[in-house]
Amino acid sequence: MIRLAFVGCAHIHTRDFVERLRRRADVESFRWRVQVAAVWDHDRARAERVAAALGPATAVRTELREVLDDPAIGSVVIASENVRHTELVAACVRAGKDVFVDKPLAVTAADAHLLADLIDGSGVTFQTGYLRRAEPAVRFLRDEVRRGNLGTVTGARVRIAHGGALDGWFDDEWRWMADPAEAGFGGFGDVATHAVDLLCWVLGDRSPVARVTAAVGSLTDRRPGCDEFGEGLLVFDDGVIAAVAGSWVDPGAPVSVEVAGSHGHATFAHGELRYRSDHVDGADGRRVWTDLPPPLPHAFDLYLDALLGHPVDALVSAGEAADRVAVMEAMYAGAEQGRWVAPARRGERGRS
Repeated sequence: MIRLAFVGCAHIHTRDFVERLRRRADVESFRWRVQVAAVWDHDRARAERVAAALGPATAVRTELREVLDDPAIGSVVIASENVRHTELVAACVRAGKDVFVDKPLAVTAADAHLLADLIDGSGVTFQTGYLRRAEPAVRFLRDEVRRGNLGTVTGARVRIAHGGALDGWFDDEWRWMADPAEAGFGGFGDVATHAVDLLCWVLGDRSPVARVTAAVGSLTDRRPGCDEFGEGLLVFDDGVIAAVAGSWVDPGAPVSVEVAGSHGHATFAHGELRYRSDHVDGADGRRVWTDLPPPLPHAFDLYLDALLGHPVDALVSAGEAADRVAVMEAMYAGAEQGRWVAPARRGERGRS
């Protein structure tokens, strides 16, 4: 049997992870193979609430060491405050635990790259919560870019947003997410990290990001010192110029992706994909394109599948997760300093 533990459960996504585990536990073959054995959080009351939601077989642990030293617990789910990720991921990997950590891997590029080195050298299974890769239109666009059906890609844009700050998501239980001292950043960083991952993944990570800049802003006065929206520009080593946007103050909750190349153009918005390609029959850009691959499971479900031994080739690598942190860190530096900044690359100091 696979025994899991939650190590930190502060994040707003914790309730989704719990619900996904509960739904899978309704399948007898899963229930007999996976058990959530323990929950630890520095806030014991929070740990008790999560353990109660998971069921009577889940114990609350007072000390993190009780989880780390338990040889029967082989896997962990880390959903703590972002600034605790580095310490918790490192401790769990050194204890030989497989790790799912909610994004971001860390809040600084230096920490993220060190964690990537540690994870890659450990042999543990790693996954993080970049869930947008699963969407059929996104998978289609990645495949078409790789096949060359858009020609030479020159530009791309990704926007991911929601109205959580307007709806009070971060006013009470998840107030820490709007405190950069605990979250590491504000709304732009929280949402745009998904946009950066989607952008780089669709383009195939074939070229590193050379330099970035950004602008961030706030709309409400509920969270002093915390940005709520922003836009970033990225220039890749191969010349592609791209943009990302992230917001907590957009009630339309839009997700949009645009990719432009010398022989094609694709736009995904409002749940519809329109695709033009000189190399694909029928791709005239005028009609909704529906010939798409099936969706993948949620990023968390992919982690569970991997633990169960199912063949999974869509996990996010530790190196990818670290690169996304580096890009976000550099965009915030660009916003603060009003200039272009080079993201720190693995094995070297940041450049500017």
